[in-house]
Amino acid sequence: MTSIVFMLSWLFVLRSTGNPYFIDHNLLPNHKIFSTFHGGNFASQSRNANSNPSITANRGILEDQVEALRENTLLKGNRYSNVVLKVFMYDLPPEFHFELLDWKPEGKGVWPDIRTKVPEYPGGLNLQHSIEYWLTLDLLSSEFADPSITRSAIRVHNSSEADVVFVPFFSSLCYNRYAKQKPHQNGSTNKLLQQKLVKFLVAQEEWKRSGGRDHIVLAHHPNSLLDARMKLWPATFILSDFGRYPPNVANVDKDVIAPYKHVINTFVNDSSDFDSRPTLLYFQGSIYRKDGGFARQELFYLLKDEKDVHFSFGTVQKDGIQKATRGMHSSKFCLNIAGDTPSSNRLFDAIASHCVPVIISDDIELPYEDVLDYSEFCVFVRTADAIKEKFLINLIRSIGRDDWTRMWARLKEVANFFEFQYPSKEGDAIQMIWQAVARKVPAIRMKVHKSRRFSRYNPLRNRRLRLACGHATSRAASWLLGSCSSGVLCPGLVASWLFDSCSSDVLWLDIIVKRVVSRHFPL
Repeated sequence: MTSIVFMLSWLFVLRSTGNPYFIDHNLLPNHKIFSTFHGGNFASQSRNANSNPSITANRGILEDQVEALRENTLLKGNRYSNVVLKVFMYDLPPEFHFELLDWKPEGKGVWPDIRTKVPEYPGGLNLQHSIEYWLTLDLLSSEFADPSITRSAIRVHNSSEADVVFVPFFSSLCYNRYAKQKPHQNGSTNKLLQQKLVKFLVAQEEWKRSGGRDHIVLAHHPNSLLDARMKLWPATFILSDFGRYPPNVANVDKDVIAPYKHVINTFVNDSSDFDSRPTLLYFQGSIYRKDGGFARQELFYLLKDEKDVHFSFGTVQKDGIQKATRGMHSSKFCLNIAGDTPSSNRLFDAIASHCVPVIISDDIELPYEDVLDYSEFCVFVRTADAIKEKFLINLIRSIGRDDWTRMWARLKEVANFFEFQYPSKEGDAIQMIWQAVARKVPAIRMKVHKSRRFSRYNPLRNRRLRLACGHATSRAASWLLGSCSSGVLCPGLVASWLFDSCSSDVLWLDIIVKRVVSRHFPL
């Protein structure tokens, strides 16, 4: 038994590794430039550079072009200026979205008329995970917006024309408001809606056509979609981090990391400088956290007696947000320490305050990092170093006026990339998220295309094999996943192997699973 589990675990690991995805650069703007530097092509050019001086010269020119393109991207905030993401959005019943905001539909209408009144989102900490609300509003408004306005995504009503399929479930709001079970309920509203959502999606032709791979599902709150995520994992998730996900259910290659909506006030017309911000280092929030947040407690004891350092407990209660606003606006550096999960809203509060973030979170993933270099305006410190006595404070004190001013100026340039608003404006967080989704489209298409390789081969036999696959894996999965409790197998790896095999290599799966399962589950 042990040897079988060991062999299977290695089999899953080997199948989960392989060559990186190839992107059809013709789908991207300036594809000739990008294709020059893609993968091994650039490496091979580098090896031949010495034997061909023209390559060296041309490479230098192309490097300049790529850098200019990158800067132009970040300044204009619209990488896909000529390529708009086409999004098909399901007309889900209102109970999945605006009805959660106490909006009541008129007649058989599904959506509010946002040209007359936009339903309001609850304030406070609810706002930090509100991206589902802003993205849905943006798609709705794209149908009647001024065509001259630059947009990164538009809604289309024919799913066959769409690049991606958007699922407008306000999952974070549903968790925040309806996670508790009421006395008369069989389950909480949050759980019941997740069950309904899964049942709806798997019955749709769009889901069947792609196996859900081209679907966009929002689960920004770490606890949102807690029950449905393992069933919807083939989709592209939009998340705040990967802290509570197995790596093959959610990862940086498949999914999109989106910013929190900051809750403190934006520093408008910021004319401050190094000397006018008296506090060197600022932190206000929960000090005692579980999981990876142990560093907060350690740092509290290390820094609490340092002069010009503010490190205290704080909440949003009473005037907590206003206190944090004043504190961050008057500080040079703001601590962003891992809490229950790798990310927190404090990073985006710091960016809105133009307070240079000091990030102490080893597993953090950051929004738009494929096009945005955070080292230009953030300071990163490993947790193991940060909790050494005097290490952090000496590091921060060593950053002089010129370096701080350079990072502060860059913060002011990029701050708009993290602003949520309606109507959305060019280069804001909403447009940046859509652009991040657009950059996933070539890989999504490749996965969908690969899943169709054998779809036309002997359809009747293929159907029987798929039925056998479903029968075998449904009974095998619980045994395989049960091995995860001992740490031998990763649930994400098992799920990935089962799903990918069922969709693209059914015969192989049928043979392997039957050989393994027959010894444990007589079919």
